[in-house]
Amino acid sequence: MSGFDNFNTDFYQSSYSVDDQGQGGYGYSNTENPYNKPYGQYDYSQPMGYSSPGMMQPQQPYTGQIFQPAQTYPSSPSQSMYSSSFDDEPPLLEELGINFDHIWQKTLTVLHPLKAADGSIMNETDLAGPMVFCLAFGATLLLSGKIQFGYVYGISAIGCLGMYCLLNLMSMTGVSFGCVASVLGYCLLPMILLSSFGVLFSLQGMLGIILTAAIIGWCSFSASKIFISALAMDGQQLLVAYPCALLYGVFALISVF
Repeated sequence: MSGFDNFNTDFYQSSYSVDDQGQGGYGYSNTENPYNKPYGQYDYSQPMGYSSPGMMQPQQPYTGQIFQPAQTYPSSPSQSMYSSSFDDEPPLLEELGINFDHIWQKTLTVLHPLKAADGSIMNETDLAGPMVFCLAFGATLLLSGKIQFGYVYGISAIGCLGMYCLLNLMSMTGVSFGCVASVLGYCLLPMILLSSFGVLFSLQGMLGIILTAAIIGWCSFSASKIFISALAMDGQQLLVAYPCALLYGVFALISVF
């Protein structure tokens, strides 16, 4: 044991004692720690010394109105850009390609075969009017007891595809499939009149045959007039009118029989 006591005394000699625990170490000042005071002796009126500046700022009094806070931040450039872009956006119908003025002008062009067609308007891909006319044609057939919606849309698709190929072979500028479908759909309007007459009386007599032939000529003449004006195919109206007459003749057969 004496050797162990000598080892403890010889291991490390230091001047540190237990009484030095109350003093600050590592370079800190030996001031009295206010948090070591017993309960009831701490002076709460003095501000805390460890709070860093900027962490706790005094609150500003609220000067706005209730439910109407005052905006203290300026509008960012992105917000102003978005607001200006929303104001410059076109109407929804124009984005969808629905222009009622052009639809009305195309309808008048079809109803008036001798009226000159505007090539700039007719060269648009407008399918709103043709869809309405196809639905109206099927509805008038339905009033006659003929459920032919599938035939109407099927023959329309095949006819548009055939006219698209034919017009691209005949014209120098070429034409889109949507333009062909738009023109053929608008020129279906006189066929709606024929199917409406079929609701009131039979079209299988002599009067019905004459009326059917007149309607076929009306549709084909209007379609060929629009095509030659839009594609600058001067002197080829009869060549374009013949396949159009074949197409509208099929619709006439559906209306008659």
